Amino acid sequence: MSLPIALQTYTVREQLARDFERTITRVAEIGYPALEITIDIPGASLSQAEKVFGRLGLQTPAAHSPLPLGDKRSAVLDFAAMFGVKTLGFSGGPKEFGTVDSIRQLCGRINDAYEVVAASGIALAYHNHWWEFARVEDRLGFDIMLELLDPGVVFEVDTYWVKTGGQDPTALVKKLGDRAPLLHIKDGPATEKDPMVAVGQGVMDFPAIIPAATGAQWLIVELDRCATDMMVAVDESYRYLTGEGLAHGR
Repeated sequence: MSLPIALQTYTVREQLARDFERTITRVAEIGYPALEITIDIPGASLSQAEKVFGRLGLQTPAAHSPLPLGDKRSAVLDFAAMFGVKTLGFSGGPKEFGTVDSIRQLCGRINDAYEVVAASGIALAYHNHWWEFARVEDRLGFDIMLELLDPGVVFEVDTYWVKTGGQDPTALVKKLGDRAPLLHIKDGPATEKDPMVAVGQGVMDFPAIIPAATGAQWLIVELDRCATDMMVAVDESYRYLTGEGLAHGR
C-alpha cells in the first residue's frame, strides 16, 4: 500500500520568498496534497498562508517549530492549532551530541515539551540529521537518545541523513516501527555537503526503505539544496514516488 505524500516547505523557501502564492499553487498542481510547514513561512504571514492553503485544499499535518517551552510555548501551540498540525517536529544540533550529558540535557527538554504537546493532543517527533549517529563514549548518540526519551516521543526519520551518518535507513525504520510515523525523503550522494537531486536519482533505495517503515503515515519530500532546478526536482520527486507506487497524491 502506498503512503500519502507531502512537501516540506523548506525545500522551496527561496521560491516562496520570491512569490509565495505562485509557488504553493505550483506545488498543488504537481499533485502534492499536503505540506509540512515551518513556523516562519517565507513570503507570507501565517494568516495569508492559511488562506492560500485552504483555497488550494492543502493539508498541513506536520510542522517544524521550536520546542513549546518557556516564552515559545503559547506561540507554538497557537501555530499548531491554527493550521491543524497533528505532529510537531524538532531537531537538535551537533553540539548537543558531544557527550552523554549533553544528550541527556537535550532529551530532558524534549520530554518536557512532549508533556506540553500531549496535553493538547499533538504528537512530538524528533527529526534526525547525521550527527546523531556519531559515536559518543563508544555508543551511537541515537541509541542513547532512545533510552532517554519518553516512549511517547516519536521520530521523523530523515532517511537520507541516516545513510549519510553511516547507518542503514531500512533497518532503522523497521526497528522503530510505529515510533516512526513520518519519513523525510531526499536523495543524492549521501554526503554532508554535496547538493541533492530529485528523489529516485541518487543512492537511496526507497523501494526497500519505504515498505520496511510499517508505522509510517506520511512521506515528506525535503531537499535542503539541489544540483538542478528545485521546482523541477520537486516535480520529478513526486512523479518517481507515485510512479513507483510508493506514494499517492491527490
